[in-house]
Amino acid sequence: MTYYLINGSPRKNCNTSQLLQESLKGIKECVNDADVEIIHLYDLDYKGCKSCFHCKKIDGKYYGQCPIKDDLRELLPKLWDAEGIIFGTPIYFSSITGELRCLLERFFFAKLVYGGESLIKDKNINIGIIYTMNAGGDGQDTIREVFDDIIFNPLERSFKYFTDNFYSLKVYDTYQFKDYSKYENYLFDEKKKAERRREQFPNDLKNAYNLGKQIVKK
Repeated sequence: MTYYLINGSPRKNCNTSQLLQESLKGIKECVNDADVEIIHLYDLDYKGCKSCFHCKKIDGKYYGQCPIKDDLRELLPKLWDAEGIIFGTPIYFSSITGELRCLLERFFFAKLVYGGESLIKDKNINIGIIYTMNAGGDGQDTIREVFDDIIFNPLERSFKYFTDNFYSLKVYDTYQFKDYSKYENYLFDEKKKAERRREQFPNDLKNAYNLGKQIVKK
């Protein structure tokens, strides 16, 4: 059984990556011999969909596949054949990272049938996504509602069209810098950020662990 954890953050050891590591532990708790691989998207060289439509050409060589020759050429078939995938991404400028967006364009579009009742796929993949963001702390319900409307709900409709088993985890008000005094910052209170990190982030890690367990379930 193969599972993939996709890190859409440029950082390999910070919030998003740490949460994915906990999800890995959750997967291993359920399936000790599971083959689990973490993919750091910023290590790969690729772009988004090029609208070549080879993936839609009836009886074509690349029907249901993506023919672009880059670092996703080998990765995408592995993802489509996985038992489960957890994507992780920080929120930049009210969106997922560009790297994850480019991956998802090709992950979804190659299997999309215009006007069809089903996708071009052989199995139902269990999928989860973890979002991390500076905003949306306690008492910021309006910000959370706005993010639901402009970021999470539209993206998750695509996921839910692709899979019957979809889960998400939203991690708000994350700790961004090790030393806030070194960076120009007028919006966030470092002491409050540090306090939230101590009190809330352990719960976020636990939730990420449980998300890993969820995508193992059928």
